[in-house]
Amino acid sequence: MISSATTTDPTATSLSSLHRSPRNDALGSRYAAVRAQTERLCDPLDTEDYVVSSMADVSPTKWHLAHTSWFFETFVLGPHAPDYLSPNSKYAFLFNSYYVQAGERHCRAKRGLVTRPTVREVFEYRAHVDAAMHALIDRIAGDTAHPAHALIELGLHHEQQHQELLVTDIKHVFWMNPLRPVYRERSTDAPQPASPARWQTITGGVHRIGHDGDGFAFDNESPAHRVFLEDFRLASRLVTNAEYLEFIDDRGYSRPELWLSPGLATVQDQKWEAPFYWEHAPEGWTEFTLAGTREVAPDEPVCHVSYYEADAFARWAGKRLPTEAEWEIAARGEPVTGNFVEAERFHPAPANPNARGLAQLYGDSWQWTQSAYVGYPGFKPAGGAIGEYNGKWMADQWVLRGASCATPQSHARTTYRNFFPSDSRWQFTGIRLADHS
Repeated sequence: MISSATTTDPTATSLSSLHRSPRNDALGSRYAAVRAQTERLCDPLDTEDYVVSSMADVSPTKWHLAHTSWFFETFVLGPHAPDYLSPNSKYAFLFNSYYVQAGERHCRAKRGLVTRPTVREVFEYRAHVDAAMHALIDRIAGDTAHPAHALIELGLHHEQQHQELLVTDIKHVFWMNPLRPVYRERSTDAPQPASPARWQTITGGVHRIGHDGDGFAFDNESPAHRVFLEDFRLASRLVTNAEYLEFIDDRGYSRPELWLSPGLATVQDQKWEAPFYWEHAPEGWTEFTLAGTREVAPDEPVCHVSYYEADAFARWAGKRLPTEAEWEIAARGEPVTGNFVEAERFHPAPANPNARGLAQLYGDSWQWTQSAYVGYPGFKPAGGAIGEYNGKWMADQWVLRGASCATPQSHARTTYRNFFPSDSRWQFTGIRLADHS
């Protein structure tokens, strides 16, 4: 097992003491905390687990650890720490993801074929970058207008995105292993019936959405702008496994009237008959989780469904998916609380039967919307390679809102716009229904 705090393991290396001692400044403390959380998520892993890529969308854990360090090295240390030297100039080729303006890149689908640098060397790379980053943070701490501040904050949220990817990717890696390994043990919840979904009516009219104020936001959350909405209703909780099982039992996957044309073609081509990670056993449906294979829990939110499946289920239920503007207006003012990665459940949890208002807005599962992922009116990506972060993906994707059980709580906010293609299922993606008022 690779541990940043273990020095006796020949495959491990200790991080800089800057990670082990408290920081006096807020930015340095946050940097240390985020970087440490990434490595904490690796605690259940053994060395062999770090190097596998089980499909093109899944990157090896080792790559996530290195890429997030490359990001700080390239976009922060390169421009703002002129004396910084990378431990290996070829890391820029190996660990760039999709930033074309930053240079040539290794083929994404071949990341799992790279055995060197070793896992130990990747941890050493992280320690090298951390030492340089803390030196830079100490130097600019009193200059809040320094341009590195904004880049460091971006890099920390970028790393939190990769924390979520690390969890969802290792789940797919373990799923592809016939042994179906356990990432983290979890006690079995006592069965409980899901509370009936209630409908909350939201008044329409002219509303303002998007990021408009203090605090961090990605560029795709801006500019804030006005939208007009009709009155609408939003379900008080996420769709449950029990409700989705009704859809399956009603031949939902074989009824063409429920599906978008490319969705039906995907279902037939991929032979989908249930959410990803579900299997039909003699005693009923089972679901692979990061705590191993378990019986499908009826009261838990359904997850690992594509946009196609979410849309088909909504049609079957006589409802629809919300737009992202509806979701944001409904969620405004609600606390950003829920089942996040810090709970270490690593799986959606049943809705609190005593919750009032809208439950499960954050945590558990990302929620598909019927909104295409495009730029807001007036959106302009940043100049240079950093502008490739979000803007270049504004085609053939759908917006998801909320957060999941693999999302860090400090990374979630009301205006956050996640996005994936129509057929994507390996993330914790679920369903909340909407309806006209």
